Amino acid sequence: MTGFRRLAALMMAAFALFTMVTACATRQHSPVPVVPDDPASSFPAKVSLPGGQPVTLLQQPKRIVSLSPSATETLFALGAGDQVIAVDQHSTYPENAPRTELSGFTADAAAVASKNPDLVIAPDNATQLAEGLKVVDVPVLLTPAAASLDDAYQQIQAIGRATGHGNQANAMVQKMRTDIADIVASTPKPPQPMTYFHEVSPDLYTATSQSFVGNVYSLFGMVNIADPAGGPFPQLSQEHVVQANPNLIFAADTKCCGVNAAAIAARPGWHTIDAVQRNQVVELDDDLASRWGPRVVELVRSISQAVGKAQQG
Repeated sequence: MTGFRRLAALMMAAFALFTMVTACATRQHSPVPVVPDDPASSFPAKVSLPGGQPVTLLQQPKRIVSLSPSATETLFALGAGDQVIAVDQHSTYPENAPRTELSGFTADAAAVASKNPDLVIAPDNATQLAEGLKVVDVPVLLTPAAASLDDAYQQIQAIGRATGHGNQANAMVQKMRTDIADIVASTPKPPQPMTYFHEVSPDLYTATSQSFVGNVYSLFGMVNIADPAGGPFPQLSQEHVVQANPNLIFAADTKCCGVNAAAIAARPGWHTIDAVQRNQVVELDDDLASRWGPRVVELVRSISQAVGKAQQG
């Protein structure tokens, strides 16, 4: 019997050694290993974003309330959807997100606390909400509006760390970086920088290069006709847009306001704009153009296709 036990022990040791060697060999051939997170080894976790207060989580949250559409998209993309119990009314993606009447702009502590959350993710201007939830020991991760892709990447990684999906977040960011770099590199470069107008609303509010979406356009070396107006989201006049004569117009108010290429072409004087004459008015998905979650890759692809088409037309 003793000999049998000794033989069994030797066989188990040999198997363990073989498993370790195989795993090491596998890792050598995998530049971005994706392995399941171990919540037990990931918590307590201290998470913070630039300019915000650090949040300490003693254990992996199981009841998350998201009051940010970008954060909601990130949570579900990371595989944390089953931890989310409620999202704000503007979190329209994914469709199976548990949408409520809560708002990241007006929700009070009592309404959010009634959901019995163990983590709340909200916009960085929800400081009063955060103070109210602090009284009942509910951690709140405040997420500022991203001004660049690097900001978006940091936010994805912070959300991943806070929810026990840090490995998935790191892998996602790496894939986003690679996909975006590949899309930009494969986009034909025009002989001269193209000018563009990005419409946020029919009353001609727009986004400059200081905004997140403007940062995305800059990847393609494009010139924003709104930059002289200053600030991230100025309002332009009809005359300014017509005189600037952009090569491309991107309408990011198609879902909210029913704007399309035909409506833009029908505006007084706009028929003279190069983008209108050459059918280079691009109808964007409002959500893709206003959020800084994982789907930003789709926005980059849409811009790339528009730039390529404009050079062919």
